Amino acid sequence: MDNPNPDTDPEDTLQLHEDEEIIEVIELEDTPQSPDALADELEDVCVADDDEEEEGWQTEDELMESEQDDSELTFTRHTGSVFCVRLDPLTNSLAVSGGEDDRAFLWRVCDGEVLLECTGHKDSVVCVGFSSDSALVASGDMSGVIRVWSVEKRAEVWSAEVGDLEWLEWHPCAPVLLAGVADGSVWMWKLPSGACRTFQSPGCQTTCGRILPDGKRAIVGYEDGSLRLWDLKQGTAIYVIKGQDGHRGALTCVSCSQEGALLLSGSVDGQAKLISSSSGKVLCSFSSQTSEGSGAAQDSNSVESVGFCNVLPLAAVAYLDGTLAIYDLNTHTLRHQCKHEVGVVQLQWEAESAVVCTCSLSGVLSLWDARSGVLMSEFHGHSAEILDFVLNREASVAVTAGGDHKAKVFCLQRPDR
Repeated sequence: MDNPNPDTDPEDTLQLHEDEEIIEVIELEDTPQSPDALADELEDVCVADDDEEEEGWQTEDELMESEQDDSELTFTRHTGSVFCVRLDPLTNSLAVSGGEDDRAFLWRVCDGEVLLECTGHKDSVVCVGFSSDSALVASGDMSGVIRVWSVEKRAEVWSAEVGDLEWLEWHPCAPVLLAGVADGSVWMWKLPSGACRTFQSPGCQTTCGRILPDGKRAIVGYEDGSLRLWDLKQGTAIYVIKGQDGHRGALTCVSCSQEGALLLSGSVDGQAKLISSSSGKVLCSFSSQTSEGSGAAQDSNSVESVGFCNVLPLAAVAYLDGTLAIYDLNTHTLRHQCKHEVGVVQLQWEAESAVVCTCSLSGVLSLWDARSGVLMSEFHGHSAEILDFVLNREASVAVTAGGDHKAKVFCLQRPDR
């Protein structure tokens, strides 16, 4: 409607309700702005477009394109998480991997060509390995189905079914296979004949085991925190470590020094124990020093992997909180703490140097100089956690198994190589 009194200011004629008030009067320009002036003003306006609304989100293709991949080869035949991987000890040219898809594959490291698909499993394949002469390869699943295959003939030569499988270990110099079962018993077979011996269960689950370098004894860890050294020929326990000397929780890992004189055990109790293999005496207990607290705080920091250096008196202990601890075996003291952002899954020392390799839940493979505690290299490529890995004899190649359904081959280039 037109203003009846043209001389009256429009603001004076504005009718307000009781609860209203004028906040601001905006002056309108009579002359239109030029296109250039309008453009200058619009540059200051923040407009939320589609890209900004989706900031922090990437499509799978974009994510894969942006991910760093340092691997030389990616093995993609598995359709589920890859749980385990091993290299043949004779040539290091063949790999065997097992996974969530109830399958194991024997494949060439150089090009990923599948030589054998190990079928017939009923559950996830969680253990694989080659015999010492690389003639046989074994695959074992969670349900206890174990199959052994001839590498040359690409055919199955033997199989067995036991209780739920916990670990599988080949003898270091004979075609003999050991298996630890959830009921606590340990089985030993001579292959391919299948001649069998069992080692009595202490009444609780066996969680890890390792045959010593002499090939005559095996150290086995149990859920109740105890360790037993078994005489493989006699089938009897040489000694038992338990109670005050044992762990306060289930064993997670065991290792032995190159000559077999020392043992190292790790547990969910956050402790690693250094043991004389001849006497069973506990020489020292290493515990995580990453947290200021004690007791429950340390108990929750499980030991995930342990190992001995071959060239220096050093041992490495990997913890769930992401700490890699390097200990001096002469003084039983902590030398270095190497920090990972997430939990460490496994460690392995290079055979002829003081370099230790680790894999973690972040999907990264790391090389550490144990003499200085310095991170030397990192290798990326997995889009999920690395669940297992193995180094070749020269430590120039690492083969990894990941939760992203892939196994990868990394070339570990270093200036001193």
